[in-house]
Amino acid sequence: MRCRDVEALWDELRGECQASLKETVHTHLRACPSCQEMYEEYEGVAYCLSCLPQPQPSCDLAKKIVQHIAALKGKQYLPIVLAAVTTPVGRLYVGFKADRIAYVSLDTGEPLEEVVQRAERRLHRRIVPGEAPSWLVGALERFFSTWTVDDAIVDISDLTPFEQAALRAAARIPPGEVRSYSWVATQIGRPKAARAVGRVMARNPLPFLFPCHRVVDSSGDLHDYYYGVEMKARLLEMEGYRG
Repeated sequence: MRCRDVEALWDELRGECQASLKETVHTHLRACPSCQEMYEEYEGVAYCLSCLPQPQPSCDLAKKIVQHIAALKGKQYLPIVLAAVTTPVGRLYVGFKADRIAYVSLDTGEPLEEVVQRAERRLHRRIVPGEAPSWLVGALERFFSTWTVDDAIVDISDLTPFEQAALRAAARIPPGEVRSYSWVATQIGRPKAARAVGRVMARNPLPFLFPCHRVVDSSGDLHDYYYGVEMKARLLEMEGYRG
């Protein structure tokens, strides 16, 4: 285990973590003075933070919550329609709202019910099966011929501001090129949030269109892709990447 791996695991070790993983980290710490020093400093900061008093909520917080709930009353969220479309990378399940794409999933052979359930968990919206309209088929054909997507036909409004910013930064990576998680984090003004960026890419509801496959480890390794490293390499090769 490397020092950088230990540092990345400290937050997990403070919570629930596998006993074997804890023992592996402790074995490294016993043999690594520099990590011991950093770990002691980290634990000291964590202890000081735990001693701070809990902040009191703003006096008008409850009022704002009530106002927000009132604003949502009567606001109907139309379901996302999920349709199957054949593309150069395989059969895709594509979810759309009116004339914008909100969800993409590669057909890996699982039952449609499981695809629907996973999409609903990710977007917190109701999903209903349907047929692909002509505009949707045309949009995907253009994407897989140019490897760029028109921002006007994609919808990530159900995601958090951080998730939206990270995905939009990934979309600025030219086809056939790659950038690191740290690069994306710096682009959105959060240079220390590379790990958080990695989690966003892993949960990307619009893979291919928002090209998380162009985001790689700082070492250049192709890893941590939902559909496997082979698919990530294939997509980059199709775009013209020769790294």
